[in-house]
Amino acid sequence: MSDPMAPGPSGATPGLGRTLLAVLRRDLARTAGRSGDVVAVLAFFVVAATLFPLGVGPGPQVLSRIASGVVWASALLAVLLSLDRLFDTDRNDGALEALALAPAPLALVVVAKVVAHWLTTGLPLIVAAPVVAIMLQIDSAVLGTLMLSLAVGTPALSLIGAIGAALTLGARRGAALMPLLLLPLYVPVLIFGVGAVEAAANGLPTGPHLMLLGAGSVLALALAPLAAAAGLRAALD
Repeated sequence: MSDPMAPGPSGATPGLGRTLLAVLRRDLARTAGRSGDVVAVLAFFVVAATLFPLGVGPGPQVLSRIASGVVWASALLAVLLSLDRLFDTDRNDGALEALALAPAPLALVVVAKVVAHWLTTGLPLIVAAPVVAIMLQIDSAVLGTLMLSLAVGTPALSLIGAIGAALTLGARRGAALMPLLLLPLYVPVLIFGVGAVEAAANGLPTGPHLMLLGAGSVLALALAPLAAAAGLRAALD
């Protein structure tokens, strides 16, 4: 695939939108060529959710009570598992240096890469969530709220995850450091995501939880790319 930062036919450097679109397409094509990574994330999601019933017992009442928390926690861990590929491949093949020198601000390049990550990780998890939820005996009436909460909250997981991926890039034992950095930041997303589903199950308004979850994603969109870009620059120095 052509370098997104390569000059065009006229010798001009591609514009901002073209550069970001090229980064997005490049990451999507790379993931399509390694579809096993997506399958591994989904398999981890299903297996992790399956372990909970083995620990608490198969009683339908118990499972339905903890189902929303199990789905959300398993999705969170699956996203965490996938973050190591966010910048590492670009660093290894030298593309990260080219991205840092691209006409697009590095923070916007991070946004493009996060969008690609969400499309290949967050979106498949949302699609797979109803199957796992039904397996855990969740009330079918709250499946819509569960999927909506994941759709609103998983972008925050990818955005916040970009910070951890950037800060641990090239670090010794970075895979072990990343969960220590990110899990405390993921807690509010987990709380509001589970809270929305629990509110729906109890016949309470879900709006406040979803709005807080959405506000968290918007805040992460505003701040996480800047922090991740700073971390990438530090890794390149």
